[in-house]
Amino acid sequence: MKIAIVGAGWAGMAAAVAAADAGADVTVFEASRVLGGRARALQTQRPDGLRLTLDNGQHILIGAYSESLALMQRVGVRPAEVLLGLPLALPYPDGSGLQTPAWAARWPAPLDALAAIATARGWRWSERLALVRASLGWQAAGFACPPEQTVAELCARLPARVMDELIEPLCVSALNLPARDASAQVFLRVMRDALFGRGFGGWAASSLLLPRTDLGALFPQAAAHWLQTRHAMTSRVAEGARVVGLHPQDSGWCLSGQRQGEGFDEAFDHVIWATAAGPAAQAMAQAAQTADADTGERLRAWAGDTAALEFTAITTVYAWAPGARLAAPMLALRAEPDAHAAPAQFVFDRGQLAPQDPAAQGVLAFVISASEGERDALQARVLQQAARQLGLSGLQPIQTVVEKRATFACTPGLRRPAQAIAPGLWAAGDYVDGPYPATLEGAVRSGLAAVARV
Repeated sequence: MKIAIVGAGWAGMAAAVAAADAGADVTVFEASRVLGGRARALQTQRPDGLRLTLDNGQHILIGAYSESLALMQRVGVRPAEVLLGLPLALPYPDGSGLQTPAWAARWPAPLDALAAIATARGWRWSERLALVRASLGWQAAGFACPPEQTVAELCARLPARVMDELIEPLCVSALNLPARDASAQVFLRVMRDALFGRGFGGWAASSLLLPRTDLGALFPQAAAHWLQTRHAMTSRVAEGARVVGLHPQDSGWCLSGQRQGEGFDEAFDHVIWATAAGPAAQAMAQAAQTADADTGERLRAWAGDTAALEFTAITTVYAWAPGARLAAPMLALRAEPDAHAAPAQFVFDRGQLAPQDPAAQGVLAFVISASEGERDALQARVLQQAARQLGLSGLQPIQTVVEKRATFACTPGLRRPAQAIAPGLWAAGDYVDGPYPATLEGAVRSGLAAVARV
């Protein structure tokens, strides 16, 4: 069986590994020369000229991301070496906030989370008990709720401090939307897996896993190397190969495009389309023009559902100062009365994540989920926020990355595109219909599910 996979992001490479192991002849087409899609490495330099490898956005995994972690291990990556595992914690610069005590870090779920709630600094006992009651209520209801409900409506009875210091940060980091707009059902699925699920490799499900290396090395590059060494005769990753045409042919599909200045046309039994949503919708609408009536109708319907998705942005501001260091590898940042004045919700200390890398020392990554505004204005406000909340007035910007279509807007009752597009043609990506929001785990699960469908 010949399978083409268009796109070498996390979904596409997950599909490639699974398809190759299942005995298929696999070709991955990637238009760029950097693997990883929206989670890839970025080469730049510090203001002092030192070369530096960053990412096109600061990402985080959790111990419940079982498929991603298992797949990384499968292609030769050792998760314990490339990820810094921390017990569930959302500490603020003043030391307050939710933090799992060391003595409870290895307790089984949900006891570890309950210990973190019970010892949250700055919280009243009434606030802690309110969160415990709500969590147990969600569990008793099977982590289900009306599909039209928002996270704010789900948590309407929780105290303001719990909303501000836990629910809102978790919601905006997982769904990239504020609680007033985000789907409560998807939020509950994440909470179920994180607080009551099983972890991976000794980590609790709620453990925060921070990448110690760049996102390309974390999985996509390792997967490509694994394909070359394990399945060299039946798989290939074609970088710099742009697919511009998709046509039904006999019982399969023909792909046409350009690679290194030369055209190609190749027939496949199945195609897994694993690009971002926008290019995928355009490709299907174009393919519908040369398809028969039934297939064309399916392609146009799928393209319409995909094009109707709305997206939200994530901005990552990388900055540096000699000797800059946080109290922890990751800190939550407080909202301020003027929300525009404090746009970043989290900051990461890249030096603590990569202590052996001289270039990473003093480098901080500020993350603005659901970001709005222009790049330069956001960067300026983040540096001012760092001065007020962290006491770091000497930070110099390195690079600010704005992913305008970082995630689909995971709103209540959202209709997501189906995995099956037409006979022999499948979609993979974090936006495809599934239980997870737009996360690395959602992308990986989508790629694996596409291969299972094939």
